[in-house]
Amino acid sequence: MRKSFTKNPREIKMSEILKEQFEKVIKISDVDFEYILSHFTFKKFRKHQFLIQENQDVIYDYFILSGCVKSYFIDQNGKTHILLFGVKDWWITDYEAYYYQKKAIVNIDCLEDTEVLCLSNENREKLCRELHQIEHFFRKKTNRRNVALQNRILSLLSSNAKERYEQFLREYPELVQKLPKHILASYLGLTRETLSRLYSSK
Repeated sequence: MRKSFTKNPREIKMSEILKEQFEKVIKISDVDFEYILSHFTFKKFRKHQFLIQENQDVIYDYFILSGCVKSYFIDQNGKTHILLFGVKDWWITDYEAYYYQKKAIVNIDCLEDTEVLCLSNENREKLCRELHQIEHFFRKKTNRRNVALQNRILSLLSSNAKERYEQFLREYPELVQKLPKHILASYLGLTRETLSRLYSSK
């Protein structure tokens, strides 16, 4: 379901999630926020529905208002590699496809019913040109995402199973209860049996 962001009470309340995220990084007036919000589209997705599918055009960066999604890549042998998860207050898309107008190489689907705000690259660039503080916000978010991805790669290369699991518990405690064990095991690069042993040791 897709629609412009309206003024119904639930959506107004949910828009505050976006405003709160902006205000963690920048100062923003109510007038500016209303203008920024007008560039977003509100969407609802059901569990198992795709935000993005491989080989499709990628129009939006998604800001998650509620729910949980996973981003993953399927290699030539049919093996699934989970790249990351997204929950409330997170942004997610296939960024190479989004920025460079390429076809998606990853899939993003919903682990539960999910609501998002969608921002096209065109509207993002427009806001960055018009509002310096928004350009600053997205630069900061990009920096943090780059650091997080580097840390994930280093963890996969240098940490053992227990260390990766414990790091995930520290960084994303809210996700542990949301994720099926086989999906979490795939993300951590573990077998399901190894993950079960780590669960039982807690």
